Amino acid sequence: MDEIDRNLVIALQENGAAGLAELSKVAGLSVSATAERVKRLEERGVIRGWRIDLDPASAGCPLLAFVFVAMRPGRDDAAFLKAMKRQEAVLECHTVTGPWCYLLKLRLADIPALEAFVSEEVRTQPGVERTETILAIASPKETAILPVAEASEE
Repeated sequence: MDEIDRNLVIALQENGAAGLAELSKVAGLSVSATAERVKRLEERGVIRGWRIDLDPASAGCPLLAFVFVAMRPGRDDAAFLKAMKRQEAVLECHTVTGPWCYLLKLRLADIPALEAFVSEEVRTQPGVERTETILAIASPKETAILPVAEASEE
């Protein structure tokens, strides 16, 4: 990614609805050249999709929880991972180091919904040995904006 691409992805992370005219000023290119750059970033998989940033409370899921999951030794995690990918409440699923196998980031309506989800959707999966749930009391910073690496020579 060169400096122009880097500037474009930074600008798009800050405002995904920015028009090509605005982006062309950031890139220092014509509108058509900027459009071609954005298209190439999509084709290369640098830009994976276009989304909006919703307020969780307004969307009906103000509760933020993290669930650590430990699997039984010798298990096949494919079914667990497939099940977690299907769940809307699971925003992120990470393989982690230490005594746990996975870390789930969940957004739900309330404590009863969290309790039901962990009991019915997580603990019932084949191979799940134990879980630990942590609630976020507040989120002083929560972002999907990535720190984009310095431009590389191409």
